[in-house]
Amino acid sequence: MPTAGLPPLPPRQRRKGSRTFLKVLLFIIVLILLAVLGYAAYLYYKIDSAIDQVGAPASAPVTKPVDANPVTVLVLGVDTRPKSGSLNTDVIMVASLNPARKTASVVSIPRDTLIKQSGYSQGKANSYYAAFHNANKSTADAKTKTLFGKVLGVPIDYVAKIDFKGFEEIVDKLGGLTLDVDMNMCYIDKEDGTEIKLKKGTQTLNGDETLDFVRYRKGNCQNAADSNDIERNERQQQVIGAMIGKLKSLDGLLKLGTVIEAAGGNVETDIPSSQIKSFIRTYMGIDRDKINYVHLEGEWQSPYIVVRTDEWKKAQSALQQQLK
Repeated sequence: MPTAGLPPLPPRQRRKGSRTFLKVLLFIIVLILLAVLGYAAYLYYKIDSAIDQVGAPASAPVTKPVDANPVTVLVLGVDTRPKSGSLNTDVIMVASLNPARKTASVVSIPRDTLIKQSGYSQGKANSYYAAFHNANKSTADAKTKTLFGKVLGVPIDYVAKIDFKGFEEIVDKLGGLTLDVDMNMCYIDKEDGTEIKLKKGTQTLNGDETLDFVRYRKGNCQNAADSNDIERNERQQQVIGAMIGKLKSLDGLLKLGTVIEAAGGNVETDIPSSQIKSFIRTYMGIDRDKINYVHLEGEWQSPYIVVRTDEWKKAQSALQQQLK
């Protein structure tokens, strides 16, 4: 029923109003699409530029195209803090990845593991990279890959090194990680600036706190528990799982450019940038349950952890399985 005193619009005027509305709606949709495409292009540019910064020079040889071949990567967390400057590798992981099955095996080697390998001096696992680096920086990566390849019975194709600062920044760019802190942690060392204070329980940790979580070994405060390298490795693997989960989310994908940028100044690798892009395309969607984490068990025989022979064989088998 028309409103009193207001005659109805002629049919032609009604159609004109409808067309005007459709034009405005179409214009808004086009603007949104342009904005999305522009952001996508900007995001791609950021990721591309950041990868070029992280990756080895374009002239670096491609050992294996990672999208078509199983590869093995050595991951080292290097202590480059100014107050210590030890270059010891607090994190040592060897990962074999299979692109056809989208599966991976990751072996964590406790830092104090006794390494007895023919042709090398006996020592702790975390001391070799520093020794090679101090002897000849240019060959340190290759020698470290060769050593751990012999220890684990697999050829290691690439190495990636990250320092503490880079790890913290990456976690912060992801917005922190939700982790299960397995014990009360408190350790203070004024000499090197370490101050770890974490309470037991599930919580979201920032970059600095996540680094404390994976590094914690012993407490020197009241009610603080002691830990060991085996538990540290379990925490490291929990962190990897949480990071993969974050990166697979929409929010994580949108942050990928800033995450790689954060890695840019703090990660060194011999992986060519083209292969880093292949890594992202090939393994970005890998399911957490397709990653086999191997915990090496051993006995403490001061100052070493002595890993049993059957444990080494288990780790070797898990890595070799991915290369078939």
